[in-house]
Amino acid sequence: MTNISLPQLDERVLSTLNADGSRRWLEPRVSQGRFWRRRLAVAVVLILLFTALPWIRINGKPPVLLNVMARQFTFFGSTFRPTETLLLALLMLSIFVTIFLVTALFGRVWCGWACPQTVYLEFVYRPLERFILGRRGSTRRTRTPLWRRGALYAVYLLLSAHLANTFLAYFVGTDQLMQWTVRSPSEHPAAFGIFAATTALMLFDFVFFREQLCTLVCPYGRMQSVLLDRDSLIVSYDASRGEPRARRGGQPGSCVDCQICTQVCPTGIDIRDGLQLECIHCAQCIDACDAVMRQIRQPTGLIRYASQNAMARTKRRGIRPRVILYPMLLAAIVSALVVLLLGRVPVLLEQERIVGANFLTTADGFIQCPIRMLIENRSHEGSDFMLAGVGDVELVGGPRPVRVVQGTAITVDVDVRSPDRGFVGGRRGGALQIEASDGAHWQAPITLAGPFSLSPLGNAQ
Repeated sequence: MTNISLPQLDERVLSTLNADGSRRWLEPRVSQGRFWRRRLAVAVVLILLFTALPWIRINGKPPVLLNVMARQFTFFGSTFRPTETLLLALLMLSIFVTIFLVTALFGRVWCGWACPQTVYLEFVYRPLERFILGRRGSTRRTRTPLWRRGALYAVYLLLSAHLANTFLAYFVGTDQLMQWTVRSPSEHPAAFGIFAATTALMLFDFVFFREQLCTLVCPYGRMQSVLLDRDSLIVSYDASRGEPRARRGGQPGSCVDCQICTQVCPTGIDIRDGLQLECIHCAQCIDACDAVMRQIRQPTGLIRYASQNAMARTKRRGIRPRVILYPMLLAAIVSALVVLLLGRVPVLLEQERIVGANFLTTADGFIQCPIRMLIENRSHEGSDFMLAGVGDVELVGGPRPVRVVQGTAITVDVDVRSPDRGFVGGRRGGALQIEASDGAHWQAPITLAGPFSLSPLGNAQ
């Protein structure tokens, strides 16, 4: 048998892997500089907002509720259903274009400042680890007391369960979530299974997988080459000022090669190697480097927020096309979204297809056929309506009362009758209307099945 020898690498391929391919566990130090304090303030606001948002009510509804099972999507008090696909598509498209614009202007500011992965890992889970195990403690050091590790994982479990509940509240609502919480898991095994699986995923991510989600899984870093250009604001190392490093001999630059910028990096990279997909622009290296520069009485800013062209002292030529295209595209999408929202009717009335529908001719010469209507109540109040015909189209038995609870939709099967004139190719048009108790009404066109006719004005043949 031929022995296969694997190539030995002199350096790491990924920041989270050692040269031999084993996991490189990162335990970044914390540099509590000006950017860290600002990120802490942002993190506190985002955590409070994430926790409180499902409990807030606007028009009796939470600001955000993505009820996938009921196919209802609530945003700031208004509920949208799959019938409004264009609105939902424009909303999602506006979010993506906004991300493109922010990235083109400010780099990966989302990753370092607002992403839940970064916020909870760097400002909740890792601080808890340092507090319980000691400032330099580690769950992977055998000298760590067993009781400390047990206490840490118990806290992690409670925290992950809380996060799982909060996350699920955005999909099922707090009312349903509270019912699941106070009742026995045996009464709702499927819901409890979802909660347990979500808690396990939270534990796996924040306790074990950690920064690998950013470096290996998240596609955002790999999209940098498309979303960024040389004038985008990024975390940059000023090589012209820092090199050659003091410990490399020769006339030294400002960089003393203290390695602190790499020790504080939550993804384990060396910012001095240039722009890298693992960099989440958290600015920890900026805070650490500025602290060192102040200690050695050098100007701060060796590592700073700047564009690649600014670092290279290259003058920008002309206007950046993407910073013009993205705002224009975003303005067009938002304008279309606003127009559709302003024209959005409180009650949707729409005909649905009935398989095998037919018609009959009554004794008084009218054509009667069954139709099915979808009635969706998008309003914030009211649920009793009256369904009736328009013009020469009538409902058999007269106007029909219907009850549609706010934020829901029902289908109603009714029989409609109309004169035998006007049918072409076995069909003719008409309309139905639905009227609310306050007198407001809305109409919808319908298509009636009937006999073939030689002329739109002739009698049925």
